[in-house]
Amino acid sequence: MATSVRRTTLTLPLAALGPDNPLPALQAPGDVHRVEIPGDAELPADMARQIGRQPLCSLLPVRMRDGYGRDRHSTDLDALVIENDRLRATVLPGLGGRVHSLHHKPTGRELLYRNPVVQPAAFALNGAWFSGGIEWNIGATGHTTLACAPLHAARVPAPDGGEMLRLWEWERLRDLPFQVDLWLPDGADFLYVGVRIRNPHHHTVPVYWWSNTAVPEDERTRVLAPADAAWHFGYERTLRRVPVPESDGADRTYPLESEFPADYFYELPEGARPWIASLDRDGRGLVQTSTATLSGRKLFVWGAGRAGRRWQRWLTEPGTDGYAEIQAGLSRTQLEHVPLDAGGEFAWLEAYGPLAADPATVHGADWAAARAAVETDLAAALPRDDVDAAYAAWLPYADVEPKEKLATGSGWGALEVARAGLELPGTPFDPGTMGAEQQPWLALLRTGQLPAAGPVPGPAPVAPAWRDLLESARPGPAVEYHLGLAQWHVGDRAQAVRSWERALSHGAGCLPLYCLAVAESVAGETAHAADRFTEAFDCATRSAGSDDPAAARAGRDVLPALAREAVPALLAAGRAETAAGMLTALSLAERAGGRFRLLTAQVLLAQGQPRAAREIFDEGFEIADLREGDETLSDTWYAIAARLLAGDGPVTAETAARARAEHPLPERYEFRMRPTEGGT
Repeated sequence: MATSVRRTTLTLPLAALGPDNPLPALQAPGDVHRVEIPGDAELPADMARQIGRQPLCSLLPVRMRDGYGRDRHSTDLDALVIENDRLRATVLPGLGGRVHSLHHKPTGRELLYRNPVVQPAAFALNGAWFSGGIEWNIGATGHTTLACAPLHAARVPAPDGGEMLRLWEWERLRDLPFQVDLWLPDGADFLYVGVRIRNPHHHTVPVYWWSNTAVPEDERTRVLAPADAAWHFGYERTLRRVPVPESDGADRTYPLESEFPADYFYELPEGARPWIASLDRDGRGLVQTSTATLSGRKLFVWGAGRAGRRWQRWLTEPGTDGYAEIQAGLSRTQLEHVPLDAGGEFAWLEAYGPLAADPATVHGADWAAARAAVETDLAAALPRDDVDAAYAAWLPYADVEPKEKLATGSGWGALEVARAGLELPGTPFDPGTMGAEQQPWLALLRTGQLPAAGPVPGPAPVAPAWRDLLESARPGPAVEYHLGLAQWHVGDRAQAVRSWERALSHGAGCLPLYCLAVAESVAGETAHAADRFTEAFDCATRSAGSDDPAAARAGRDVLPALAREAVPALLAAGRAETAAGMLTALSLAERAGGRFRLLTAQVLLAQGQPRAAREIFDEGFEIADLREGDETLSDTWYAIAARLLAGDGPVTAETAARARAEHPLPERYEFRMRPTEGGT
């Protein structure tokens, strides 16, 4: 059959994303990817340079996506299908361009781990992410902020005369346009993926890219790559070089031989063909390869321990098999960012397809022989020269304009094109895609003034060019507030504080108060931060009771988001009674949510009521947006247990140890991703 690109509808159980968090994301994501390098570790020079290159100071301009729950309902999703007579790939343009399925027709095999549900969880840099398929990660270390966002999509002519599916968008953390071109040459067993990232700016930009593929996992799944060593990174936050396949007494190329979640970044020899494969007990599975630019390869495992299994169940529905991830990136590890020069681009080609190798060799004791067998079979199925030739054939088509638009992404790329007058052949950012979120900024661009009486809703731009425009605009509540965000974004915190104080004097409402509270908290001013959080909450409460419907709605929307950040700050300042009053001010429905059940338990513990706090845990609750690596549940459980054991006396180290021994953490609250003290 001729290669085709067509629309379809995929119906899946889905937990709705809900509204984004209304507060600006002033802080960088959690420190789960913070690395501690042992003093005796000798890092390769390029890795040492690139680890920690220009880390994010915040998640601005994007917003946290944390409004989802865990109630799933059958939902029709727009999907795009790329198909030839050998393969069928199904893509979800409205969910980050995720390749949901890659079906091999001759064998009837699904080559990917295909999650039967879409259940958001807090693994993306900005929150919502879901497991399964092939995802495209750009921006900074972690899952992209676009994981659950719509991308632009269109039909484009393919190098062989057929059709390609092009996905593209403007990535806002680094302000970079990118594209992903997918096509299936006639009769091919491999899905080709051409990727290009462009830097249209006059300065160097740090770039992050990893293509993550979820693959089925069982006790005989083995992941192979052309490496004898790897860099191990676990949630203990240490990076160390380990041998492959065996380290610490187990063969780590079998995902279930690890107990805890971990990354293995393979050390590929200079000049080696980059590839990675996941093969089952019969030696069959998926192989991914690429041109040399995409040089990194990684295995992520959940491990066979209790927490890893718990996370796997959390991400899907009961009875679903587990998965591991094989990944490919621009650098040796995901802790690195690669500099892209002004006006430059990174481009490469990836290929995904079936592979069958001799199972006795694949699972034999001779690692070199197993690797060599897979490499030989890959060379027979898809020679390296063919991949390089496909890349050379694709590259001129990367600039070809789309024929037919199939899906629409955001309007932020169009706004940046309008601001800078950019020419980006192949990835048109149509002015017609600009909507209500972009219009105030388009007015600022055209008139020099921001037409808003107060802070502009949505993820406002913060790049230096926009800061310059705000500095030249007429002062007012909106201008001063957004100028503060732009200053904070580049680390100019003193100026940001001044701008937010001026915004307050102009009557900007509760958002500048929230920003000042975060600034005090980051500065270590616990008491002052608590004061500011209380002021911000009181301000939002007054707005919620306003006769102005818009102001009342805005106040109601922001109250829960403020409370979830304010309560921990108040507890840190020793103000449990104020924190309790804040929770009481929320609606019953809001207080019934898992996040607020946990906060209520923490407040009760701080008020000297550990039994009441324990009752909340015994009744049971779920925190839908529990973040990767977050140990709040276990920490709170053991703090309550220790206080119950200590009674009115002090909680000593001995008491804490007894609490861990005598009050084991229930499995429903087990999300710890690293070894724990005493194994409890």
